[in-house]
Amino acid sequence: MAMFVHLTSAANTPRIRRSGIRADAHGQGGARGVYCFPVLPSYTLTHQWLRELARFGRGGRLVAVHVRLDDTQPVLVGHYRDRARGAQSTVPVAEAVRRIVALDDPRGWEVFVPRAIRPREVHRIRAVPQVVGWRYHPDAHGVRPCTCFGCRVRGGYGQRRLRERLPHPLDGPAPPPRVLLARVTAAGTPGDPAALRQALHWFGMRRRGPFAQLTHLAAHPDPTVREDLVWAVARWTTPGVAELLDGLADDPHPDVREAVEAVRE
Repeated sequence: MAMFVHLTSAANTPRIRRSGIRADAHGQGGARGVYCFPVLPSYTLTHQWLRELARFGRGGRLVAVHVRLDDTQPVLVGHYRDRARGAQSTVPVAEAVRRIVALDDPRGWEVFVPRAIRPREVHRIRAVPQVVGWRYHPDAHGVRPCTCFGCRVRGGYGQRRLRERLPHPLDGPAPPPRVLLARVTAAGTPGDPAALRQALHWFGMRRRGPFAQLTHLAAHPDPTVREDLVWAVARWTTPGVAELLDGLADDPHPDVREAVEAVRE
């Protein structure tokens, strides 16, 4: 039987001792199960996922849950990037361990058990240092961080200062609303589409905005402006957004209607 480590919040310790580890993680193809990693001679590699998992936790310390799995248990094994492409392999536990041990650099690899871990499979639970492993991706240390909209973590520690220090040309930080509204006004009536679309691009990065000052753009003659308006206000919590989308759902241009359908999905 092979020994694996599962990293989880210390608050889960009593429940794990009592009833095992829940199958509440989503793996390749939408399967539900438990992520873990084999125990290797290197302590750092064995616990490599700790700092990355801590970024998405709710605070508090993580602990290492050691579990023993039967060598014939089918599991998914592969690099985390292979998961989205459906390229992880289904193999027995013994083969998964063999593949990882044979790697020159197993950082970023993972094993997914497509079921819950039973209490009798839990070997022990112990505290671990909270500074082990990589963050963001292996070899990220020393690499200039990306501050684009897709890479940054909203609300993450130091994210605002990072974006101010390394502004992204397309993704901010966005100018303040008063500056953007001045650009909308300067665009004229009905307004230069390029200037309006650029302002809407920045408005779309906000959680709320001056909704009342932008509603007139729903009647702009250029459909690209109306489409960008949909994307800009879709995630706003400002009252009136739902009603605006209801009106644009019947827009004469198909691209605008498709944008409304996409944001509602």
